[in-house]
Amino acid sequence: MASSPPSFRGDWITPDHPEYPKAIARWAINAERRAAAVAFVKDPEDVSLRIRNLFSREGIVIDLSRHLAGVRVDPEKRLAYVGGGALWELWTKQVSNMASQQSRARSIMYVGNACQLSYSNTRFGTDWGWGLTLGGGYGFLSGQHGLVLDNLVQATLVTADQKIRTVNAEENADLYWAIRGAGSNFGVVTEFVFQLHPQRRTVFAGIAVYPVSTLTQVMSTITAWWDGGLDEREVVFQFLTKDPDGNPAMMLFFFWNGSEKEGRAHFKEFFDIGPSADHCREIPYEALNAMQANFLDLAHGRNCYMSGAFMTRPDHNLATTALDQVNKIASDVTTAALLEYIPVAKILQVPNTATAHIRGQRISCVVLGMWDGGKERLPEIKSGVGKVVDLLLQSSDKYLPRAVNTGYGNYIGEEILPNAALEPRISAPTIFGENYARLRELKKIYDPGMVFSKWCPIVPAV
Repeated sequence: MASSPPSFRGDWITPDHPEYPKAIARWAINAERRAAAVAFVKDPEDVSLRIRNLFSREGIVIDLSRHLAGVRVDPEKRLAYVGGGALWELWTKQVSNMASQQSRARSIMYVGNACQLSYSNTRFGTDWGWGLTLGGGYGFLSGQHGLVLDNLVQATLVTADQKIRTVNAEENADLYWAIRGAGSNFGVVTEFVFQLHPQRRTVFAGIAVYPVSTLTQVMSTITAWWDGGLDEREVVFQFLTKDPDGNPAMMLFFFWNGSEKEGRAHFKEFFDIGPSADHCREIPYEALNAMQANFLDLAHGRNCYMSGAFMTRPDHNLATTALDQVNKIASDVTTAALLEYIPVAKILQVPNTATAHIRGQRISCVVLGMWDGGKERLPEIKSGVGKVVDLLLQSSDKYLPRAVNTGYGNYIGEEILPNAALEPRISAPTIFGENYARLRELKKIYDPGMVFSKWCPIVPAV
């Protein structure tokens, strides 16, 4: 496969090309896989060609990040047209520029959650996703506007039969239903069209670091706050982790869709505990993505393993034991358990059968381990992370049995999937629940050969 196939218009990178190492590089180096070629596709037709000529021993990378990463905003229709390879940085820059241009004349339209869009590239047949949109998409504005996939009004999808399809509520409606939750089982999305929403320019957000000695007080405050019902304008993330010196550490990330004065008043009980460091402030909304990018950059160019589970409510004992277990993992491994307290009332207004994604009253949790060096440490890291996840599963077992506690699908890494027989909770039937039978019928129609089969593969109906 030294040369590109006829009619291919993009860039074709093979192992002998000087750009090849950069072309196969991934956010986490243990996700890198050798490929027969990297196809930087230029349009949906290129994707169709690559599916047709896909099969080789080492596989092909279909990469959308070079030519299909554009963002176009239509302020009149309140729509954003986003390339399948778009990154958060470009997305926020484009929407911010639109907001600046429009602010003098009319209200600013801003996207609900689509800061969480898609991964920049996909190893077709190896990697598991085209981004958070197709697997759900929780974000800071979920309380007001639902999931990212709830704001997806149309997509351009290249299916296994090489057809390029427009997918929306009227056209290919069955695929429109399926890709909103199980998208990576049905094709390559080359463009998303998202609904935009009015949004203020600044928000209150940031990290507060708390002494571990305040854990009991913090958990009491979180529990009372959670039990009282969350406001649609707020989000809190809790990090149970280690400081740079390897000591136990706890942080809370606060978000309030309003001014700093309002945010500090709203979270007064938390700030009254007395954080040892307070980095919360009023910032431009688009700077929120930069904060997330800075966190993700901790793993860029390193090895990373992650696994998740759901909780049903805050748990003081769980927080104590999880923090202890996190700190038993080797000191040179950056480790964190992240608990995401997001209001779900708006999300739950959409019935489970309305999209392929299964919803619930639950707290999404993910445990990450990031390290330098070789992949040979994966079993060690996996064991350490797994012990923390087991604690999460045990804490919720009474109300959410382990057998169906899949955790958030987008937090399922490829290292977990080959071991589904050992961890049966991680499987398509449990991920998709009551929607699995319908998904199997659609898989039979659109991908009977299971071309798209590496992330929680759906088995076609017989």
